[in-house]
Amino acid sequence: MKILLNQPAPEFTAQDQNGKIKTLADYQGQWVLFYFYPKDFTSGCTIEACEMRDNFEELRKKIQVAGISSDSVESHAKFAKEYSLNFTLLADPRQAMIKAFDVKGTFYAKRRSFIVNPEGQIAKIYPKVDPRIHAKQILKDLEKLQASQ
Repeated sequence: MKILLNQPAPEFTAQDQNGKIKTLADYQGQWVLFYFYPKDFTSGCTIEACEMRDNFEELRKKIQVAGISSDSVESHAKFAKEYSLNFTLLADPRQAMIKAFDVKGTFYAKRRSFIVNPEGQIAKIYPKVDPRIHAKQILKDLEKLQASQ
């Protein structure tokens, strides 16, 4: 199913890097970024995660951040610890979220992101992501999106 602007974000249930269950309802009433990435500990994914970490103080004032890949809870826990990641990583080993958000690649998730508004609708889609500048793009786009709310 293709994800379109202004449609409801897909429902999900997933564990974070600490084993805590998260659902879409946990983010109700908040802005949230779901950023999908291929694999923990790979170069582009590490760059993107560290950019989110380094911009997290600014991001968290405006949006919740959740990185998603098909890696396990254990892999996410190691990745978060190794790079001092200060945001949620959701494990999707069965690729349920990856399929629901239509980001399934040949082997791993495609690098795509979605901003979901407080009403649970897709407010912005990033079909192509540059890991080095993505966090700053999000901050810039949030100014416009939140001003129009």
